Amino acid sequence: MDATEKFARYYQVNAINRTVEAIASGRDRALLVMATGTGKTYTALQIIWRLWKSGAKKRILFLADRNILVDQTKTNDFKPFGGAMNKIRNRTADKSFEVFLSLYQAITGPDEADKVFKAFSPDFFGLIVIDECHRGSAKDDSAWREILDYFSGASHLGMTATPKETKYVSNIHYFGDPIYTYSLRQGIEDGFLAPYKVIRVDIDKDLQGWRPTKGQVDKHDNLIEDRIYNQTDFDRSLVLEKRTELVAQRVTEFLATTNPYDKTIIFCEDIDHAERMRQAIVNCNPDLVAEDDRYVVRITGDNAEGKAQLDFFIDPESRYPVIATTSKLMATGVDAKTCKLIVLDQRIQSMTEFKQIIGRGTRIDEDYGKLFFTIIDFKRATELFADPDFDGDPISDEDYDPEATGSGTKGGGDGEGDDTTGGGDPPPGPGAKKYYVNDTPVSVVAERIQYYGADGKLITESLRDYTKKKVMSRFASMDEFLQTWNSAEKKAAIMSEFEQQGVLFEALADDVGIDLDPFDLLCHVVYGQPPLTRRDRAEKVKKRDYFTKYGDQARAVLEALLEKYANQGILSIESMDVLKVDPLDEFGTPVEIIKLFGGKAGYLAALKDLETQLYANAS
Repeated sequence: MDATEKFARYYQVNAINRTVEAIASGRDRALLVMATGTGKTYTALQIIWRLWKSGAKKRILFLADRNILVDQTKTNDFKPFGGAMNKIRNRTADKSFEVFLSLYQAITGPDEADKVFKAFSPDFFGLIVIDECHRGSAKDDSAWREILDYFSGASHLGMTATPKETKYVSNIHYFGDPIYTYSLRQGIEDGFLAPYKVIRVDIDKDLQGWRPTKGQVDKHDNLIEDRIYNQTDFDRSLVLEKRTELVAQRVTEFLATTNPYDKTIIFCEDIDHAERMRQAIVNCNPDLVAEDDRYVVRITGDNAEGKAQLDFFIDPESRYPVIATTSKLMATGVDAKTCKLIVLDQRIQSMTEFKQIIGRGTRIDEDYGKLFFTIIDFKRATELFADPDFDGDPISDEDYDPEATGSGTKGGGDGEGDDTTGGGDPPPGPGAKKYYVNDTPVSVVAERIQYYGADGKLITESLRDYTKKKVMSRFASMDEFLQTWNSAEKKAAIMSEFEQQGVLFEALADDVGIDLDPFDLLCHVVYGQPPLTRRDRAEKVKKRDYFTKYGDQARAVLEALLEKYANQGILSIESMDVLKVDPLDEFGTPVEIIKLFGGKAGYLAALKDLETQLYANAS
């Protein structure tokens, strides 16, 4: 297998070329910043492959801090290395390979006996790639920095998705300014990453706080400390059980209106919170759990049973698990392309962690209809979207002292990351009491829906109003719109133009609540036309008997295309690839099908005629 079989996107080519050129010219430290979901690992593969095949770097070490990152890399993007590649495990240094993958915890630790990396000579590796290097890897006291210092003669390439805050600034001090940056906003604008909508849910006790009555005890008869508890305390030092139930109920209601089987990740404060949330989801969905008890699972660092379900969760072809409750474990490196709902019931103040969590939803999977995702925020974490640093250029503070920040991740862990605390605020200290209150009512006092706009900002106005304004600024009348739509060689080009203006077709369809073609969505929302479904349009075409002018086989092909449109939409029939898939492939090869129409020009003319019939008399 050749690593060049997969075609790189333009920004990956830029990142690959700049990095290879820099390292080949003698640069010993380099940093790549690429948004989650844009293919950092594939880009790393291409960089390593080029340097390895050319002989410029004969032995390479790829470092990460979580097993899921290493294992996904080994079985997916790095597969072309085949027998030349080895994952270091069981603290054993087999030097017969050329490309090594490892958890840093697997080759170092607090004791000298743990420092397996010293079994290799300091000049053994020519290149070390540090994946997700934002998590303290360049801190003087981190385990990764110890490894980098030992192999100081090698080229060091850091890769991160999160070019923000003090942790990242320490990376700049170590690696230097990024060789290349590709941001979340660029990815969404280019159509490589999924846009999103945000539903912010405000709960009364979160806004007002809660104070126990004098002498009040919790469900375990513990006397509750008399003070005002607020959102920073909930699910950390004090649990309002009815609040957990309310969150679970709101998530259930949302999925009921979209699809109860949409992959969902619920981020909680800690393992205890994740388990309580799992049970609350079970209680809200007894019918779905009865179908399969894996409908909702807790996937946390301490739970072997839950972690065993992680591969099934990220597999697009596996229905179960549907909902995963977690705290830290799934925040980074989990390639869940079909995840359509991110739920934030975790207080997050770290920009790094926030961007990583949002990145769980930004991957697109057109084959499974994942073009858009939703964030439900219960703890105001999405206020970080308004931070100018969310998608701006990294800034290096010349006065910043890496020694002054908190320590990096220590070695000697299990490789799954800390899965016990939320981001931002420190958890209660060892032995600190957590109160459980089960009789305090809570309620939702406000909800606000926001959408990702063309300028990268969240839009608070109605999606319908926003869409109408954007479309009418381009087409003041429906006649203008119809003329452009009907004359377009490909409808995808018009849809792409609208999407670049911030029109979210999938979110708009959710809002309207009817399965409409993008054309009918716009006619209905913008110009007030009665909604007409794809099936309605297809049936109208059938009644006109316009197929009779074609031969029997050509007519059968057009009828199959019409059915394809009714089921999947106009874009599904515009590509020539439609001739390669069921049911069109039953008529022969694409070349044979095109011959039924007298050649490619005849086929395209027939397809254009079909589209004209579909949208005839639209006004």
